[in-house]
Amino acid sequence: MSAIYALYPDGDAAQRAVNGLRQSGLADSAITVISDQPMEAYEFGDIDKETRIWYVASAGGVLGLAFATWLTRMTEIAWPLPTGNMPIVSWWPNLIVMFEMTMLCAILATVATLLVTGRLVRRQPALYDPEVSNGKILVGVDNPANGEAVERALAAAGGGPIKRLQ
Repeated sequence: MSAIYALYPDGDAAQRAVNGLRQSGLADSAITVISDQPMEAYEFGDIDKETRIWYVASAGGVLGLAFATWLTRMTEIAWPLPTGNMPIVSWWPNLIVMFEMTMLCAILATVATLLVTGRLVRRQPALYDPEVSNGKILVGVDNPANGEAVERALAAAGGGPIKRLQ
């Protein structure tokens, strides 16, 4: 992994760095901003904010409900236990299994989406500097195509020294 980054003391300097990177032609998806606290007052705090996790969780829940409905109904039809004048497929007891499978599948879909969208499962280590935990804000670019333009944009914002990872 190669990366170029700089550490900034406050949100204003980090915002200037992000604006400089955007002006040099980089998309928001190429810019990495890491801080030790939420920076919602700044524009860069909205980078990568949009997520589709609600849709994935809902789809997982619907699939879980469909599977549980099929499983309980087919099990009762495959092994019918006649009990007096009651129906073979009994929906009230089945609702417990259907609810549990709906929640299980929704939770598993949510966790899988969180792992993928949060980039927690990766082959390369994430861009990080220990100074972030001391209050600094890291602004950088992974695998930059034009390293000189990135360095100029980061230096113009007035942060610390430019650092390169090879």
